[in-house]
Amino acid sequence: MLELKPIQHFDLFDQPKAKILIIYTGGTLGMDYDENGSLQPCGFDQILRRAPVAKELHINLSVISFEIPIDSSKVELAHWQSMAKVIHEHYDQFDGFLILHGTDTMAYSASALSFMLEGLNKPVIFTGAQLPIASPRSDAQENLVTSLEIASDKKEGKPIITEVCIFFNNVLLRGNRSKKVESERFDAFESENYPVLAKAGIAIEYQWSYLRPYADEVLKLNVAMDPAIVALKLFPGLNATTVEHIVKAPLVRGIILESYGAGNVPHEQWFLDLLKSGVDSGKLILNISQCNGGRVLHGKYQTSGALDRIGVLSGSDLTTEAATTKMMYALGQFSSPTDQKTCLTTSIRGEMN
Repeated sequence: MLELKPIQHFDLFDQPKAKILIIYTGGTLGMDYDENGSLQPCGFDQILRRAPVAKELHINLSVISFEIPIDSSKVELAHWQSMAKVIHEHYDQFDGFLILHGTDTMAYSASALSFMLEGLNKPVIFTGAQLPIASPRSDAQENLVTSLEIASDKKEGKPIITEVCIFFNNVLLRGNRSKKVESERFDAFESENYPVLAKAGIAIEYQWSYLRPYADEVLKLNVAMDPAIVALKLFPGLNATTVEHIVKAPLVRGIILESYGAGNVPHEQWFLDLLKSGVDSGKLILNISQCNGGRVLHGKYQTSGALDRIGVLSGSDLTTEAATTKMMYALGQFSSPTDQKTCLTTSIRGEMN
């Protein structure tokens, strides 16, 4: 587990609406100007000073931070495991959890935690910002405050949100359905294949029919993942030598095949033969679409029908982020190839249809 700072408690109320644990990993949101005018990571007490309205939510906050805040482009498996372990360790002490995270890999982290946290029945909300909280036009305060409100919301005494989500720019998305699609605008995330879970305006409007219902389950922590995988994105002109190096790499156990459209691949025999050799050697190959929307439909066209016959698995409408983390999860959790394949082709956390 990565080194973490001691928990800070901001107990502002004797009878709070909720108790929320914030896991501060770093990212653009938590930056402020130093004495030289340069942006540097800041502590949560400084973030709270920049967002004083958070104190009006009638929530008691506790914060645990990575010893060294990270740029999200540096996120690794160990960071996911640390976040999941913190949630598991403090699960009974809090009503919900908010993770402040950089945007670049937020969808990967949200997907990973959705698989690691089995039986989750409390909200785990990821948020961040496109501009630092110190910036006059920052989106940080709105994202932070509304995420806290969502993490604390209940209906009939039970949490409304019982899964891992991303809140950004007034929309709440299922974490393992999300993808970062914009680097400059505030609407940085989309969920093409699953509806928005909530919209924040004057009020927070929950889309009740799309929410995972509350279930009285015990949280189970499953942090074992195997990152020995690779993504193979198809493009016109891809040659046999490149594919062979990937398929026959001895340390690679799984391949995410990012195909065209509804799962289409080149019809050349060398390509199919190489994929088959990978499957025959024990590698998992999961076919997902390069498109943000839609799904893989093996057999819709001739070129994709051959994939079923050689043992390539259909990833249906998985995002790249969900497919990547789910394959790591399947390889880490199961030793049986049959169990690994069942995991990959079955929706276990609402990540696929």
